[in-house]
Amino acid sequence: MSALIELRDVERVYHNGEVTTQVLHGVSLEIQRGEFVAIIGQSGSGKTTLMNILGCLDRPTRGSYRFAGQEVGALDSNGLAALRRQGFGFVFQSYHLISSANALENVEIPAIYAGLPAAERHARAEELLTRLGLGERLGNRPSQLSGGQQQRVSIARALMNDAEVILADEPTGALDSRSGQEVLALLKELSAAGKTVIIITHDREVAAHADRLIEIRDGLIIADSGAGPAAPLAVTEAPRPVSERGIALADTGEAIRMALRALRANLFRTVLTLLGIVIGVASVVAMLAVGNGARQEVVERISSMGTNLLSVRPGAPNMRRSAEGVTATLTAEDARAVAELDNVTAALGESQGSATLRFGNVDYSTTITATNAGMPLVRDWGLASGAFFTEEDERDYATVTVIGQTVAKNLFPDTDPVGRYLLVQNVPFQVIGVMTAKGATPWGQDQDDVALVPSTTGSLRLFGQRHIQGITAYITDIGRIDATEENIRQLLIARHNGVEDFQIRNTASLLDAVTQTQDTLTVLLGSIAAISLLVGGIGVMNIMLVNVTERTREIGIRMATGARTGNILQQFITEALVVSAIGGVLGVLVGLGSAWTIGQLGTAVQFTLAPVVLAFGCAFAIGLIFGLMPARKAAHLDPVVALASD
Repeated sequence: MSALIELRDVERVYHNGEVTTQVLHGVSLEIQRGEFVAIIGQSGSGKTTLMNILGCLDRPTRGSYRFAGQEVGALDSNGLAALRRQGFGFVFQSYHLISSANALENVEIPAIYAGLPAAERHARAEELLTRLGLGERLGNRPSQLSGGQQQRVSIARALMNDAEVILADEPTGALDSRSGQEVLALLKELSAAGKTVIIITHDREVAAHADRLIEIRDGLIIADSGAGPAAPLAVTEAPRPVSERGIALADTGEAIRMALRALRANLFRTVLTLLGIVIGVASVVAMLAVGNGARQEVVERISSMGTNLLSVRPGAPNMRRSAEGVTATLTAEDARAVAELDNVTAALGESQGSATLRFGNVDYSTTITATNAGMPLVRDWGLASGAFFTEEDERDYATVTVIGQTVAKNLFPDTDPVGRYLLVQNVPFQVIGVMTAKGATPWGQDQDDVALVPSTTGSLRLFGQRHIQGITAYITDIGRIDATEENIRQLLIARHNGVEDFQIRNTASLLDAVTQTQDTLTVLLGSIAAISLLVGGIGVMNIMLVNVTERTREIGIRMATGARTGNILQQFITEALVVSAIGGVLGVLVGLGSAWTIGQLGTAVQFTLAPVVLAFGCAFAIGLIFGLMPARKAAHLDPVVALASD
């Protein structure tokens, strides 16, 4: 029968810069299944290096190592992890328990990486600990256990995956004599049950408990008592190591639970990391809500003026005004001609001026607008009470007026204005209607501070001129607004003897321009907020790098118990993602709360789903990106170096 472990001319050489140290010098060794072997040697003899090679924690520089007939040197890192997971259980001198996990969780670690379902591994870990006399200590952390109890937990962990080989490195070195004897008795029982037990020690009294004694000195085996009586084998065939990619964690939930436990162990540091993410996400959510609110407010105000309007103003660019400050190029006839064009529902010829209104003993200065009967349609401005003047009123030069809400409140605070007479530049006008509240323009002008009169009446009785200050055309089909604009241009050029002494403004284009400007400002606000989110991401990376440095030994423990590269990578990336996800959720809540508070103070705020998804998605992506480098660093640590870390 072939040996379980076969070493042929194994050498191990370490290189530290230009310094080369050879620890093992051509070691050859065979160990049969079921043997209880003690490898003894003083410090520096090479026994620990030999153990690391036997347990697949390290590779020989030269020579051959075969386990159960398979060449170990041909395995990649994940193949070695699979072999450690299936074939070996480690009992370390300093126990190497994870301080943030309790006894049950420490014992379960190998089974997690073996993919054993949670219920099964809980039951097996509890059974092993109970068998070893720790049934009442399942929830205790290592700091709450004595040295002997911690070593028993370490033994239970070594047995978790029913490994065929138990490797014990100075198993009694940190224990008192009583605890040491108990541990040795346990190892003896394991050997009797058919396990292959290998003890690494410098103590001959400890080595005497083994059936076979191998002595090593200066990297060479100098004595071997030979194979002792083998115990009855508990298995008929050793676990077959494989070179597959390894077994992933049982599920994502398990990875998240492990991440939460690790983060809880350093709660204050985790809170500081969360703070950076929270501030970043909250800033993005709040600033974009404010920016979108400001944009929506401007859009609504411009839209209230009408987006299907074409505004014609007199005078070409750089054209000089008259001495009275009026550019006299448009007439009421021009407005009527524009109204006859296709796709023009109505066209207003308007003039404006300031005047003092009087009712009783109250004087009030306001804006007088001379306009047409179609103004409510063109301006999308309804009546609160009364009626609007008609085309007949325009033809008759009627002295009637419709006033805005601001004028009504100042001249008629306690009286219904409709039917009342007021004086406009000492000309009596009858109030026939009151407009609904329009509010202020985007540039702050009060649209309700106005008195509207028929265009003919304004020209004859108030302004004393036939020219108008502008034409506003209401477009039927906004999809053809550009073509209609060109038609108006050509009509007016023809009417003005080939001279383009006017300017046309498209309110839809104005809305687009303002919207683009507001979008730019919103992006700017979001970019400023994103900087704080980026800083939070850098904080995640720094904390994760510190975690890797502080938990190097834990990483080594996980690798020794069968964790492959992907498992370590997954764990640390999951921790970064969990921090970012928690920070993202809290940041969204804080951002929404801040934006709501700002809205209560009078600032326009608009809540939409996109900024929330964007901010949370960015936080999650930052956790992934900034957590990747520390995770890769952890995943590529050397198991031997990691276990030796302080």
